[in-house]
Amino acid sequence: MSTSYLWVKAFHIVFVASWFAGLFYLPRIFVNLAMVPQESHAERERLLLMARKLSRFALLLMVPALLLGLVLWWMMGWNVGGWMHAKLALVALVLGYQHACHRILHKFEHFENRRSHRWFRVFNEVSVLLFIAIVVLVVVKPF
Repeated sequence: MSTSYLWVKAFHIVFVASWFAGLFYLPRIFVNLAMVPQESHAERERLLLMARKLSRFALLLMVPALLLGLVLWWMMGWNVGGWMHAKLALVALVLGYQHACHRILHKFEHFENRRSHRWFRVFNEVSVLLFIAIVVLVVVKPF
């Protein structure tokens, strides 16, 4: 492996891990928002501010993570095996998950959330399962 490949790979891992950190914590904020009593306006606004900032931060981290991933794929050669196709499908699901988080935040901002904190606790685990599956595919390369 070339030194440039290793540098790109290292920064890809850093940005992916940072992006996922945002995706791990944003739904946790949704859990708290779903539990806020209606009369607690200050708490709701504080949580919404945190969610907005974290959502923007995760979006910003997503861009270099994806770009560096494409550079790695190009450096490895486009035809690397079935594990890459599975990984790309999971990355598409992660992008869908991030979009869903953005829509949920929008619903909270407009007092349109109808889901319980229990639902958000389960939703919170989706990003963890996607992260595990992607790491396993990349490290084990089962097919």
